Amino acid sequence: MLQNNPELKSKIHQLWNKFWSGGISNPLTAIEQITYLLFMKRLDEQDLKRQSDAQFTGDQYTSKFEGRWIPPEYRARWDEKDTADEWAKKLTDEKRYAIDKRTLRWSEFKRMQAEAMLQHVQGKVFPFLKDLNGAESNFTHHMKNAVFFISKPALLVEAVKTIDEIFDIMEEDSREKGQAFQDIQGDVYEFLLSEIATAGKNGQFRTPRHIIKLMADLVQPQLGHKIADPACGSGGFLLGAYQSIVTQLAIKAGTKDLKPDEDGFVRTSVAAALTENARAILQDSLWGYDIDATMVRLGLMNLMMHGIDEPHIDYKDTLSKSYNQEAEYDIVMANPPFTGSIDKSDINDNLQLGTTKTELLFVENIYRLLKKGGTACVIVPQGVLFGSGGAFKTLRQLLIERCDLKAVITLPSGVFKPYAGVSTAILLFTKVWGPKDKVTQPATENVWFYEMATDGYSLDDKRSKQDGNGDLQDIIVKYRSRSPTADIDRTAKFFNVPRAEIEAEGYDLSLSRYKEDVFEDVRYDAPALILDRLISAEVGDVDMLELVKLPSGIVHELLKLKRMIG
Repeated sequence: MLQNNPELKSKIHQLWNKFWSGGISNPLTAIEQITYLLFMKRLDEQDLKRQSDAQFTGDQYTSKFEGRWIPPEYRARWDEKDTADEWAKKLTDEKRYAIDKRTLRWSEFKRMQAEAMLQHVQGKVFPFLKDLNGAESNFTHHMKNAVFFISKPALLVEAVKTIDEIFDIMEEDSREKGQAFQDIQGDVYEFLLSEIATAGKNGQFRTPRHIIKLMADLVQPQLGHKIADPACGSGGFLLGAYQSIVTQLAIKAGTKDLKPDEDGFVRTSVAAALTENARAILQDSLWGYDIDATMVRLGLMNLMMHGIDEPHIDYKDTLSKSYNQEAEYDIVMANPPFTGSIDKSDINDNLQLGTTKTELLFVENIYRLLKKGGTACVIVPQGVLFGSGGAFKTLRQLLIERCDLKAVITLPSGVFKPYAGVSTAILLFTKVWGPKDKVTQPATENVWFYEMATDGYSLDDKRSKQDGNGDLQDIIVKYRSRSPTADIDRTAKFFNVPRAEIEAEGYDLSLSRYKEDVFEDVRYDAPALILDRLISAEVGDVDMLELVKLPSGIVHELLKLKRMIG
């Protein structure tokens, strides 16, 4: 992770400072502009690698930088009704305005002089990126209003140089530390958010990558699953699912010597060995939505930087009346917004909790998005587990009765620092009964609780890596081997609670409600012996004549007390 590589952190800090001094001080604007450059760099590298892989395997691959590109404003002038003379003129225009795609590569334009580079990137490279997947693509649609704000040649040159250095460091980190999968955009985003004191006002708190990996290992997404995040931000959970699936496929294909990363997870992003069929299935597996247009663009580019050519990320308020999907997904992984409320008049009519609290509405909506048999892994504030309001209790009852609530994993309050110190929990549940089904038997039999003490990082604002990986791997092992009859010790950090007991407690899901504290039996010495020690501590090894040198009040009270208790 970024915070564990001081050199990488320093480079991104430099990049941020260059944008700040270059006049781009709004953090989200800076993040977006940096992402455009990361995307240009990554697109070039991926294209060259795919060409190399295709030559090795004999597969067909057409480079994105092969041939010539005609900007949309010139393409729009073509009309099938043109006369022969008009066609001839436009053919001349095509030769005049068509751009050799090879010149749009990062590896080509980075060699240009400052002024020429800025004009080339502004006028050709950036418009090409916006049009990358064709006029009808989702990516092009959301990039339509994107603007390249870098206007100083020196800033662009310095940014290009620094990004090259960042990629070099990440490649070295990948080789030496087993970080085969680098969420580059997410790392930059996480660091830039930590640089601003007002980060919380944007409501954009990136989930730490090791928590995403933990959740992916709990739900175990498979090739062919349709996976969603209804509040996807920069796409971290979708990438986590993608990474998990690609790793499984690589292992099945015979890939060996995959080493655990610093958090104990085995991961690879090497997708070159995927068959075309598997690649097509994966392409159509990941679906994300967000209400921030900037975040939609960031998420799209983030997934494309990791080899997903046409991501399904869209601008959508998934709690609103305009979003009517239901029973669509096999898996939902999410860390939806914790605070705030939605306009009551705009809440989807299918949401029945009778509240405007987004932390409750998102969980109900996730339940509705799941197919029967589908599984969700969701981060919620711990208040959801024990809130006394009617909507809180109704939601918990829904999770117990209509879902198989498999696990409640409480997280330490420092997991989301430096952005927020809120205490959170992971809910893991499988949908059994639909919203309109009559529940003949509550779906949950037992709920497995686990109290995470540490995630392998310090719980202060620095979030420094500690020795080991905390409880991360223990949670996975204990969850997979859980047993209603074995996990009954309520003094342990993990245990089962029967549904009947949870019902009797008003569907309270707080771990503290069921955990039994262990109190050590402490025996004390006789009071007279304690007083003798007290006098000894006050006067040291002295006789009674020396004792009177103490303040008279202390001597009087000590001796009086000693006489009273013998």
